[in-house]
Amino acid sequence: MSVQIFTAKPLFTALSALAILFSCIAASSWKSDEYKSGIVWPEPPIINPGTATTAPSDAIVLFDGNNLDAFENGDAWEIADGVATVKGKTIRTKQTFGDCQLHLEFASPAEVKGDGQGRGNSGIYFMDKYELQVLDSFNNKTYFDGQCGAIYKQQPPTVNACRGPGEWQRLDIVFTAPRFNEDGSVKSPAYITAFHNGVLIHNHFELLGGTYWDQPAHYEKHPDKLPISIQDHGNPIRYRNIWVRENIHPLDGKKPEE
Repeated sequence: MSVQIFTAKPLFTALSALAILFSCIAASSWKSDEYKSGIVWPEPPIINPGTATTAPSDAIVLFDGNNLDAFENGDAWEIADGVATVKGKTIRTKQTFGDCQLHLEFASPAEVKGDGQGRGNSGIYFMDKYELQVLDSFNNKTYFDGQCGAIYKQQPPTVNACRGPGEWQRLDIVFTAPRFNEDGSVKSPAYITAFHNGVLIHNHFELLGGTYWDQPAHYEKHPDKLPISIQDHGNPIRYRNIWVRENIHPLDGKKPEE
């Protein structure tokens, strides 16, 4: 008695071929259906991003360790070994700024004196009105919307990322200036995004107005550009490597028909 053995190999071979064919068709269809916006983009400018101690090539250097000529009252501060120490006066940039990215490094005094707001106090003011607090908040309690990295009297930082007294720290802040209508009403508010020692502490926070210690936040119409200030609050805070970039807006692309 003979037994016939049937094999499915030809069938499987045919199915495999069909699978490959459908895969090719699907891949071809996917490629042909790729979305294209049609927007013609300008080439992003090529810059040198700088290093840990040097500014990007498109930045405006405010302090590189040599002098504070970019600031009013800059001659009042003490400069030694590439570091500027707060002394006697608040300094303000001679150039005015609106939307910008600001980078700086600071160190509170290594010898701890005072507590709360009296310990390592300074501040970064955009447009002379909107302050991000500088303070020695390492094991130093104060009101939370006044500690280091706070948007003063409006919003505490999401975390306390302070290093110890005397240690160098860095702040990277993106500021969006407010816009006003002709009648003085707010067209769009100010925003701050900030990183303290590389840690995000504010993510596009909407400011309620100017940051005042003696009154609620509110807006008052002002020019589109004003100085950046670094506060003297009576403590010898040290600063270095201060620079600002204004090239922070999205590229403007256009569709061909435009």
